[in-house]
Amino acid sequence: MTSPPGSAKGNVATRAVVRRSPLSRFRGGAGTPGAVLRGAMPPARRLWWALAAGFASEASAVALLAVSAWLIVRASEQPPVLYLSAAVVGVRFFAISRAAFRYLERLTGHDSALRQLASTRADLVRRLVPLAPDGLTRTRRGSVLGALVDDVDELQNLPLRVVQPLVSSALVALGAVVLVAFVWWPAALTLLACLIVAAAVATLWGWMSGARAERDIAPLRACLADAVLDHIGSLDVLAAFGAEAQSRERIARADADLRRAVVRRSGAQAGTAALVSLLAGAASIAAVLTAAPAAASGALPGPSLAVVVLVPMAVFEVFAAVPMAASAWRQVRASAERVAGALPETPPAELAPEALASTGEAPPLGDGIRLRAADVRWPGAENPSLHDIDLAIRPGERVLVMGASGAGKSTLAHALVRFLETDGGYDIGSRSVHHLSPDDVRLTVGLCEQHPMLFDEDIRQNLLFARDSATDAELEAALTRVGLDAWLHERGGLGARVGERGALVSGGQAQRIALARALLRGFPVLVLDEPTAGVDPEASDRLLIDLLSAVRDDKAVVLISHVAVPDGLVDRVVRLEDGRVTG
Repeated sequence: MTSPPGSAKGNVATRAVVRRSPLSRFRGGAGTPGAVLRGAMPPARRLWWALAAGFASEASAVALLAVSAWLIVRASEQPPVLYLSAAVVGVRFFAISRAAFRYLERLTGHDSALRQLASTRADLVRRLVPLAPDGLTRTRRGSVLGALVDDVDELQNLPLRVVQPLVSSALVALGAVVLVAFVWWPAALTLLACLIVAAAVATLWGWMSGARAERDIAPLRACLADAVLDHIGSLDVLAAFGAEAQSRERIARADADLRRAVVRRSGAQAGTAALVSLLAGAASIAAVLTAAPAAASGALPGPSLAVVVLVPMAVFEVFAAVPMAASAWRQVRASAERVAGALPETPPAELAPEALASTGEAPPLGDGIRLRAADVRWPGAENPSLHDIDLAIRPGERVLVMGASGAGKSTLAHALVRFLETDGGYDIGSRSVHHLSPDDVRLTVGLCEQHPMLFDEDIRQNLLFARDSATDAELEAALTRVGLDAWLHERGGLGARVGERGALVSGGQAQRIALARALLRGFPVLVLDEPTAGVDPEASDRLLIDLLSAVRDDKAVVLISHVAVPDGLVDRVVRLEDGRVTG
């Protein structure tokens, strides 16, 4: 059956669960790294408190050292205790306020960043939903997972490890230079020069030694996620064909590449910290050389000399956050580029547009659905997969669509439920689908896919996705209609779990659960895409009989299959060949 290049059929949730428009309306304009970074920044009214607390904490650290240095040297001169009381109080105040403001910075900063992180991830999901399933066929699951989890998580470091440290450090360094200038202005110029040199040298060193590794971490993390997901998702196939060892080697290589990048980044950060420490010592030595002549001549008192010499050490302790912020910025920027690149800024033209808001009402089926001179193509495909299709489905009619693999059967199924755009006529009753929201169309036309999505929940929850108001009696009745009453009793009732993607049930049982879910939804038109795929040939006829018998006579059914079905199950047969109706 026709599928886009590189796609993996069956990775999409059963479309008996209807998508709602508030989440499925595409929000363009967020597809650039700059827009992603702007969206990751908390509002100023929230971030201001964190910036203020961070500045107060760092300023308290510098003030603590300055007051302590003055107090120790002044006390050695044995003045009256009265002259030392204010300094003693200052030491206690700054020691306590440093910790208190640090706590407030962490509390308010992480609160604002995590709130914005939730909004960023929700916005990414909003952009993702209109593309699913057919707009994501060329995107690897690990890339999307990495963008939704790891890369979005990395964005929280923009306010926490880039903006806050830079703002706090810059203001504190400027304040420290001003403070030293009041004590001895030549030492202030020396401190300012040392800070500028340290900023340039440390940032340049970090860029030269670790920039590439920092940029590579995000994509390497996605490669590792791809390898792990492919291995776990295809473990049975890999074991059957003896390729499990090669898959594990791929995971090991991806892990080794990521580990090397992380080690290079850590080495670059360690080297940057060492440079900052050396420059901090150089700044203190320069302060001594600058202030010593004045202290020897008596122009600079001893306590003031201690302040001039020791304040640079405190300032550089604060300044150490600047090169770390530069490193964090490179990582955040790389993650923003991956988030922006994970999804297109605008949906592909081959997808049904989401411009119309859903009304929440199913379009009346009327005299049925009809395709007229319809062409349908997959995103990125050069040629249409369906050409000039004319097809009418009347209410209550059972139609079998047959064809070899690649004939266009699944393309037809996805066009009927408006995952793919239809160039040409497509009417439901008397209304064109081009004037309807795709979500509303899917209230009338439902799809059970070849490999239905079952969630790692119990049977009850998997059915309630279709109609959350259904009672247990209604759920059991739906399962009885699809022939699962005895199986349900054996499993212990609706509370039995089905496993991840239905791992604890057979292919036929998964199809029956999916059909029960669709029956609860009550679609006027139900599309069954290869329901016997993966089912033992001896049991496929029995499954088809049970599935079609479960659907009421007033519901239309489009059965897609590449093999014939037992006589009497369908009203007519439509054959597809190379994307065209041949009979």
